[in-house]
Formats: sequence, C-alpha cells, structure tokens
Amino acid sequence: MIAEAGLAALWLAATMALLQLALGALAVGRGQKSLAPAIAPVALTQAALCSLAFACLIVAFMRSDMSVLLVAANSHSAKPMIYKIAGTWGNHEGSMLLWVTILGLAGATIALFENKLRADTKLATLAAQAAIALGFYAFLLFASNPFTRITGVAEGAGLNPLLQDPGLAFHPPTLYAGYVGMSAAFSFAVGALITRDVGPAFARAMRPWVLGAWILLTIGITAGSYWAYYTLGWGGWWFWDPVENASLMPWLAATALLHSVTVLATRDGLRAWTIMLSVLAFSMSMVGTFLVRSGILTSVHSFAVDPQRGLFLLGLLAIYISGALALFAIRVGTVTEGNRFDLFSREAALVINNLILTVILVIVLAGTLYPLILEAANGSKISVGAPYFNSVAGPLAVGMMVLLAAGPLLRWRSDRPVAVIDRLAPALFAGAIALLLLAAFGGSIGVLPFLGLVAAAILGVASLAPLWKRDLRRTPLFTWGMVIAHFGCALSVAGMASDSAFTTENMVSLAANETRPIGPFQVTLSGVREKQGPNYQILEAVLTVRKGESAPFEMTPQLHAFSQPQMTTNQAAIETYWNGQLYITLGEDFSGDKFLLRMWWKPFVTLIWIGGVLIALGGALALLGRVRRDLWGKPWPWSRVGAGARA
Repeated sequence: MIAEAGLAALWLAATMALLQLALGALAVGRGQKSLAPAIAPVALTQAALCSLAFACLIVAFMRSDMSVLLVAANSHSAKPMIYKIAGTWGNHEGSMLLWVTILGLAGATIALFENKLRADTKLATLAAQAAIALGFYAFLLFASNPFTRITGVAEGAGLNPLLQDPGLAFHPPTLYAGYVGMSAAFSFAVGALITRDVGPAFARAMRPWVLGAWILLTIGITAGSYWAYYTLGWGGWWFWDPVENASLMPWLAATALLHSVTVLATRDGLRAWTIMLSVLAFSMSMVGTFLVRSGILTSVHSFAVDPQRGLFLLGLLAIYISGALALFAIRVGTVTEGNRFDLFSREAALVINNLILTVILVIVLAGTLYPLILEAANGSKISVGAPYFNSVAGPLAVGMMVLLAAGPLLRWRSDRPVAVIDRLAPALFAGAIALLLLAAFGGSIGVLPFLGLVAAAILGVASLAPLWKRDLRRTPLFTWGMVIAHFGCALSVAGMASDSAFTTENMVSLAANETRPIGPFQVTLSGVREKQGPNYQILEAVLTVRKGESAPFEMTPQLHAFSQPQMTTNQAAIETYWNGQLYITLGEDFSGDKFLLRMWWKPFVTLIWIGGVLIALGGALALLGRVRRDLWGKPWPWSRVGAGARA
C-alpha cells in the first residue's frame, strides 16, 4: 500500500497546487481579497503531501519493494542501505519527485516566513510558484509515474555503480535544491512584475533565496567536481562534459543575479537586469534538468535514456520562459532602471561583471547544445571539448578576475580612477611579483595558466582590501562573506592554473617489484590482490611509494567489479600534501604479470576545492548576516554596521 499511498498523496498535492494557483489569481487578478488568507494553509498542505509522497518512495526503496517498477529498475536487495536510499533520486522519476518536493517546501517557506513583500506581491509569488509546480506534477502523473506497479520480478537491476558513492548520494539533492531556489527567485520576479512592485523591497525579499540557491549550487558543483576527480579515474577535475556544463550554467547566471539583486536592494538600480537575470537563472536550471534527465546526452553523468519524456520538460521550459518574457514585455514600461550611476563606479563594474558572466554562459551553452543541434539537423555526430571552452571562455574568465579585484574597491555612484589605482596598488604589486617569478622559474607553462596565476595573485590580495584599516570585530558578516568568497575565487583560479601548468603524468606497465618515477616520488608495485566488497569484487594494487629519504608509505588503487548491473569502476589512490596530490589509478587492461598504472603529480590542485568551499562559506556568512539584519534590524552582536558596510 506504500506505493498507492504515495500516488494518492501526489494527486492530492497537485490538487492543492491547482487550488493555490486559482486562489492567487482570484485574489490578485480579480480583487477577491477575502480569499487571500486561504493561500498559506493550501501551500503548507501541498508541501506536506508532496513530502509524504517522496517519503513513501524512500520507504519502497528501503524495503526493496520489487513490485514497484522504479525500485526494480534502479535498486537491488544486496545494496548497502545508504545506496538504497540514494537510489530514490538516482533515476528519472525519483529525481523529478525530489524536484517538486523541494519546490513545495520552498512555497510553504515563502507562505510562512516571507513578510518583506507587499501582500499582493506575495500572493502573486505563491501563485507563480504553484504554476511551476503544476507542470512538474503533470509530468510525474502523466509521463513519469514513480509508483507504477509490476508483477513477477523477484530481484532488481541494481543502481548504476557510478552512483554508489557517498559523494553522489548527496550531490544531486544539493544541486536540485539550488535549482529550486532559482525557481523561487523566478516566482518572486513574476510576482513583482504582475503587481508592478519591482523595487528595493522586492529585491530584499528575493536576495536570501538567490544567495541560498547560489550557495547550494556552489557546494553541488564543488562536490561533483571532486567526485569526478576521485571516482572516474581519469585524473581530471573538469571535463567540460555536457552534464557538468548543465550545472555550471545556472551557477553563472545565479552569480550575475546575486550581484544585480544586491544593487537593487541597496541602491535601487539595475531593475531590468535583475528581472531578466531571474528569468535567465531559472531558464538555465530548467535547461540543466532537461539535459540531464531527457536522455539526449551521452555522458558519464547522465542516467536517463528517454527523449520522449525529455520533450515534456522542454515544453514546460518553453511555457515558463515565454510566459515570463511576455509578462516582462507587457510590464517593461513600469520597470525603469532606478537610480543612475557614473561609468566609473561600483555599479558599472557590476554591470560589466554581469555582462562577462552572461557571455561566458552563452559560450558554454553554445558549446553544449551545438552537437545536439547539428545531429538533429543532419545526423552528424561531433563533440565540443576542452580546447574550445578553454580558449574562448578562459581569457574572459581571467579578465573577470581582474575586474573582481577592482570592483569592491570602487565607490558607489561615482569614483576617481586615480583613487582606485591607489587602493589597488598592493594587489598590482603582488601581481607584478607573481609575473616576475613565473617568467623566471615557471618554464613553458602556456599563456592562459600564466595569466591565471597572475590574476589569482592580484585578486587574492585585493579581496582582503575591504578589511584594511577596519575594526575586524565590528565588520559585518556580509562583508566578511564577500571577502572570503572573493578570496576563494582567487584560490580556485590558482589551483586550476597550477594544475594546467605543472601537472606531470606517467603511464607505465609494471610487474611486481618494478619501480617508476612520478614527480618527486618513486613508485614500486609490491603486488596485486583480490578482496570482497559489500556488493562487488575488488582488484587492488599494492604500491610502495618513496619521496626522497622519507619513510615509504603504501597506496592501493582499486578496480570494483559489480555483477548487478555488470560494470567495472575505478577507485583512485590519492595522497595529499600541502603543495599537491599524488594520484594513481589501476588500469583495466593487464596481461600476464604486468599491470597498467596511470600516475599523476598535481601541484596545488587541492586549491580548486578549498577555494570552492571558501566561496560557499563566504556566501553562507553573507546570508547569515543579511537574514539577521532583515529579521532583527541590527548586525551581529559584536558588530556595528558602518556607513560603508552596506555593500
């Protein structure tokens, strides 16, 4: 009865969404204000019902109920419990149910806690949120029912082995929560357009949602990058894979939106920019969902193979975006740009920053969709890889890092170039030192890594400038957040450039007791052994590694052979140092007593993920500071908001 209960809860949740939309439309569109008090209880009921439906699906997976088609197709009774639970969202239908559940919870949160919006704008926002949810309910109930029953199946097909990893158990929900946060920002924008309420109050209400979604996307992308690095065994951290791009594009749009909504909230500027970026960020979230779940992509990250259902998602995307753009066109006369600013000002720097982010987004989108469009047009199969993305988007990203260094040092409204150069002097000096060191000792590292390292040095020093000459105990949390996030960007860029410039690789075929060098290490194959995993066989190479005169240590790269479904995965052995990682994988091809090993020494590669964590941490501090001030109207207990701290 669990599946039937889940399906019934899903139908009732869809009914509540329809009621929520109707109540909002009548209250705002027809002026029937007496209906307004009913919307919040309906939103809460909808959230409870879709949460119940998702809980029922989790229980079906935990019980290995093979009479449910989705469980039989994506689980196995021998799997560890954590992967039975993760299997709930490791497939097409379950991930869509998770999507709509988070959407329902977001709507309930807006109904309960959002008090900064004008009453009619809040009603319109909840109605827009219900309209989005209805599309996904229709998708689940008519095209992707997660509770379909079957008979005669005693055992399941198992979960894709690539998904049987703790990183992938938590990576998709994090990204989905970020996507849904963008849907909330979209609903805020639609609500404000409907009621002609695009101004600072609307922006202050939307900003925590944008910031929260951006934090979750940052965490999801960072975790996904490290998962690919240590699980796929290819030695890289970013492949420009279409599914990787699908999560990067919403992040780029959300980053631009985050800066734009801050200007609108604090300076009453960039109104049209904020609305358009809200639409763009949600569009990219929908495009990402479509690409990953449509089955039109061939990717190590894509686990859905049904283009027909992908067309349903594409139809939803077209309806939502065309509707929002039509509404924007109708209301464009009421969305003015707000307060003016000079070309040399912090607002102007943010606009240029947003333009660069948007251009990079278009480059990534074009490179991702072009092979699909070409195949649909004439059947040609091509792939667009790293050389295109690095050569086109890389220089723009380097330029954006320099702009990111200067932007926070500019004054609002208007500034003087000489004064800004004076404030930037320490950062420019750091960049000059980095340039001289690289020219003297860097060797032939390539132009882009060279520029990236110089830009990282400039940004790293400039990002700390907002703290100079300040009482750090009285510095607001959101200023700390900006500083830490920008410093994290500098670290990530330094890690990416270092990995491109200084990585060394050695692919060797070794018999027992043979030794090969990699970087500053000597690696000896001591032997190979077989072991039993929870639901797979392990082939493990035992390596003895020496670095100079230090004591030897052991590394054990593995191959995992799954029987259900049949697949072999690679588990890299990684040794971390302060200045890099030694990374070794065991190849699947071996003959006689020779085993294939791929070895990398990757200087400062860990800065990529340390920077990602700092970016997310900076966002979390900014969110905490903003929420506290919005709720209680005062800064953190030990701090005092200064006149220049409202950036």
